[in-house]
Amino acid sequence: MGTISKMGFKCGLVGMPNVGKSSIFNLLTKQKIAADNYPFCTIDPNIAYVEVPDQRLDCLANVNKSEKVIKASIEFVDIAGLIKGASKGEGLGNEFLSHINSTDVIAHVVRFFRDDDILHVKGQHNPFEDFQDINLELILADLNTLSKYLERLKKSKMNPKEKDILVTELESLIEHLSNDNFASSFHFSDDLLGLNDLKLLTKKPMFIIANINDKTDENEVLEFQKKISDNIHLVTIDVKLEQDISDLDPNDQADFMDEMGIKESALTRIIRKGYELLGLKTFFTSGPKETRAWAAKKDFNARECSGIIHTDIQKGFIRAETVSYTDYIDNDGEQGSKNSGVWRQEGKDYMVQEGDVIYFRFNI
Repeated sequence: MGTISKMGFKCGLVGMPNVGKSSIFNLLTKQKIAADNYPFCTIDPNIAYVEVPDQRLDCLANVNKSEKVIKASIEFVDIAGLIKGASKGEGLGNEFLSHINSTDVIAHVVRFFRDDDILHVKGQHNPFEDFQDINLELILADLNTLSKYLERLKKSKMNPKEKDILVTELESLIEHLSNDNFASSFHFSDDLLGLNDLKLLTKKPMFIIANINDKTDENEVLEFQKKISDNIHLVTIDVKLEQDISDLDPNDQADFMDEMGIKESALTRIIRKGYELLGLKTFFTSGPKETRAWAAKKDFNARECSGIIHTDIQKGFIRAETVSYTDYIDNDGEQGSKNSGVWRQEGKDYMVQEGDVIYFRFNI
């Protein structure tokens, strides 16, 4: 028997101490799915598997009268508060930075809330400065990684011509970071991209969670957004309000949100943003027993997607029988889709599309 392949998509929450990371994490853990969906994982106190909201699942489950509905998930990791000097090992710096290294996307929590009872680590409220301090630590950690990598490369027995090209490009990258830029804004050549063992924190996708409260000045958030790069997304969250929403009975939540003019909770937006930045697509399996959403990297083909469900399916892959979500619903399921000719047989190289409903045929 093979193993169930559970892809670990991790979103790391980083930020200064006392910015509300743990409160946000605690809210996320309330959304947490039952661990029995993941029989092989022991969940640390600072890790939560969180469901990705997807209304399509209910529609599929209705068509097939499914007994169970299982959503896709993201793993959120609460990384203890970083401080200035973390890259040099201040506080528990090195340990935190290695935790960030294992994540796929970074959610940078910035404090915009005003509260005299919660001390600011630097004694004064300055969201942009806090943001820059943490970013600088990430840049310094990467510069440290790069200089060590460069030394090793120079001593290696690599072909001199190839080595010279890489050395030049790494030096350009070091210069780019030294000017307070992230690696994500550097143009990586194919040669640099080929260095699989070079892991950089500032190359990871990042978004900002602006932690606000009713005393926050809206202009402060707008001014902050003007100062940061256009391609960094920002999600605002009022933890107290979200706490109130999550404490309500699910039936009352919708009414309360309607009254407040809230379309969807900030938690939903955070989860969705993490999912989006991870570059994932969703495909579905659906039948009387269960309807389930699966997360796959955007460039995964049918055979690779089958391996997410089970390594045995990937080994014995024969074909994928597939139909788009819309066609499946419009034709009332499998039989109707076959009758109207939208049901397709695809080979292992078929590029699975967002929302495909798939039945994998395999032979072990």
